[in-house]
Amino acid sequence: MKTLLDGLKLPESARWHDGRVWLANWGTGQVLAVTPDGESEVIANVPTTMPFSIDWLPDGRLLIISGPEARLLNADLSTYADLSPVAALWNELVVDSRGNAFVNGFHDLQAPGVIAVVTPDGEARQVADGILFGNGMAITPDDSTLIVAESYGNRLTAFDIAEDGSLSGRRVWAELGDDHPDGICLDAEGAVWYADVAGKYCVRVREGGEVLQKVETDRGCFACTLGGEDGRSLYILAAEWHGWDNPFGDGPTGQVQVVEVG
Repeated sequence: MKTLLDGLKLPESARWHDGRVWLANWGTGQVLAVTPDGESEVIANVPTTMPFSIDWLPDGRLLIISGPEARLLNADLSTYADLSPVAALWNELVVDSRGNAFVNGFHDLQAPGVIAVVTPDGEARQVADGILFGNGMAITPDDSTLIVAESYGNRLTAFDIAEDGSLSGRRVWAELGDDHPDGICLDAEGAVWYADVAGKYCVRVREGGEVLQKVETDRGCFACTLGGEDGRSLYILAAEWHGWDNPFGDGPTGQVQVVEVG
């Protein structure tokens, strides 16, 4: 395990894009891009706290979820879509190759959440409900399946994706025992890596729940993504977690870590 960058508040939403790992630094509002050598660049300063998340449209435009403001933003912070008619608070974001942006959010944190799709014309509509604290999401390379981490459900849940972004065929992709999956990513073999804050590890599972590999760290794991020249560098966003009443602790403990995986 190697630490590429530290001094972050609460790093989330790990993405590998154009040879760098990108992330949302909760608490500072910064979108950062980090090279494999640990050089970082501030890409955007978002006027929000937490949560927020990032992904790209097929034409290369960066989208940013401004969670507490219920807005999906362009990189220049102009509004791409208003999500407030669907729900009040939004968390994670993932975009398919057709330009459908899927976001998960909440009417309130004590109730099951929802998933919305924002279509390329900017229309936002709800496409799923009953999500037990939706966190990381991933889409299979053929755009056929959306996989969602339900943190309070201790599972990964899958949906079939229609061309217009509608979801159907809800099913359990993997039961995860006592784990609470946060950020996730897919690997080349179709397995999922998920980060677990309380467990302080990232776990690779195949559909059905068989554990294939586990990487442990010294602090809570919030998100992970695969990158590097061969796609086998696992970039982990980790930080000490002190609970919702004090999410940033007494100082910045967030790190970008990397380890080679099989």
